[in-house]
Amino acid sequence: MKKRGITKYQLIYHCGISSNTLRRIGHGEPISSNTLNELCLILNCSVQDVLQFSATEEESASINQRKEEIDIFRGLR
Repeated sequence: MKKRGITKYQLIYHCGISSNTLRRIGHGEPISSNTLNELCLILNCSVQDVLQFSATEEESASINQRKEEIDIFRGLR
């Protein structure tokens, strides 16, 4: 936003992004893909410029467990 010279005020009052959505973004809470698309269009940027994904330890452990189960099913372990 800073690089594009767009303020939160402009997003809320001129672009129709809700203040609650901006609060959610600021607190790392989920937003819809529609909102993400709208932000990218407004800011003329890509998704990677708006967000960063990082799995929690619990999510990483779950993914690793699934990979192990698939390997066992395929006979790789």
